[in-house]
Amino acid sequence: MSRAAQGKKLEFTGERFTPECVREIFYEHWHRYAWARGLVGDLDVLDCACGEGYGSRLLADTARTVVGVDIDTESIDHADRRYARPGLEFMAANALELPFDNHRFDVVVSFETLEHLVEHEELLASFRRVLRPGGFLLLSSPDRKTYSDDTGYRNEFHVRELYRPELEDLLGRHFPNFRLYGQKLLFHSALWQLDSAETGLAAEHLGAGDDGSVHRALQPMQAPMYFIAIAAATDAPLPEPPALSLFDDGAESVYGHYNDVVRKHILVSEALAERDAEIARLEARIEHADAARPGRLRQFISKLWPGVRK
Repeated sequence: MSRAAQGKKLEFTGERFTPECVREIFYEHWHRYAWARGLVGDLDVLDCACGEGYGSRLLADTARTVVGVDIDTESIDHADRRYARPGLEFMAANALELPFDNHRFDVVVSFETLEHLVEHEELLASFRRVLRPGGFLLLSSPDRKTYSDDTGYRNEFHVRELYRPELEDLLGRHFPNFRLYGQKLLFHSALWQLDSAETGLAAEHLGAGDDGSVHRALQPMQAPMYFIAIAAATDAPLPEPPALSLFDDGAESVYGHYNDVVRKHILVSEALAERDAEIARLEARIEHADAARPGRLRQFISKLWPGVRK
């Protein structure tokens, strides 16, 4: 699905992502659904708090059916107009009072929802009720430490963020069979095998230390910004996505923006250097003029009044 899907755009207010957003926020949101898309093949899916509807549309590429729900009726009306297709429907509903029978879905997807509500227990109980035995939940949650504490940033739309132990305790009470993944936008050099042979480790992460040493691990060393949970209420096997998932766009928008900012910074630095050099030249001329001015003044006075002592 193209990001430039036909239909009127939904205004971006900061509360709900829209596909017209670019660079970092696009990568974060789109990656989650692109990753989930590979886990819901031929399953009945509920996309809870679907917002603008782009994620439900992505899931519908592989799922048997997708129902996107959101409490905002404007978003649902927009999604209906923009993404209508067989096997995909949208409806206005409260996540805490889902209008579905018990055991209606194989998968519940709920990205960027938990932190917008205070009623975490009620939300997960609602998800568990509509999941079939053996079904699973895909849930995202910002890590309060890295998202808010470490940055000093406060998202006005987040009412209750969780630390990792709090998230694990919450999941354990409703979906005790869970696995956590971390997500964060990082700057990497990517190196990959170009032929189809599958040899060696599936992935590795190399990091440079401040002392010039190189650290090798199977996953990034940075703390995640978001947690993504795959969780089930039973002992049913959980889906097995790749241990590492990378995401980008064909235009390399984040990297292109970075290069553009660097180029502008270089141009501004060069202009400032030229300005400083010109200021130095002007100051030197002023100093030279000031030094010469007393002698010239004495010569002028002596011509006016020859008897004046030089």
